[in-house]
Amino acid sequence: MDDFRLDSRLESDSLPVCDLPLCQVRLMNDARFPWLVLIPRRPGIREVFELSSSDQVQLWHEATEVGRVMKDATQGDKLNLATLGNVVAQLHLHVIVRKTDDAAWPAPVWGHGEARSYDLEGQAAMRDLVLAQIQGLDLG
Repeated sequence: MDDFRLDSRLESDSLPVCDLPLCQVRLMNDARFPWLVLIPRRPGIREVFELSSSDQVQLWHEATEVGRVMKDATQGDKLNLATLGNVVAQLHLHVIVRKTDDAAWPAPVWGHGEARSYDLEGQAAMRDLVLAQIQGLDLG
C-alpha cells in the first residue's frame, strides 16, 4: 500500500473523508447528490479483476455497506454502484444515493448539468454524516 497514489483527477474532483480497511473514501464535490467514491489503496489497479479475490470481496462489502447506511441516512430511493474508469483509469467505485426528485433522475448523474460544489458548511455536514454512518459498520 506504500506505493498507492491517488489519481490527480480524483483528488481534484473529490474531498477526503476517511480510510476503510481497503478503500479510501472520498466525497464527490457535487452537492446535488450524496455521492462517494471508494478507491482501493492498491497501486496500479485499473480493473476489479486485477484485485486479489479477497480484495474483490472486501471492495464489494465496503461499497454495499457504505451505500446501505448512506441510502438510509439520506432517505434515498435508489443506490447506484458503478465502476467506469473511462476518464480516470485508476480503479474507483462510485456510491451514489439517488432520489426520484434529484437533478438527474432517472438518468445517470454523469454529464447532467453543472456540478454544484459544496460550501465549507455543507462539506463539513456531509463529511460528518458519512463518518457517523461508517463508524458503526463492521468492515474489517
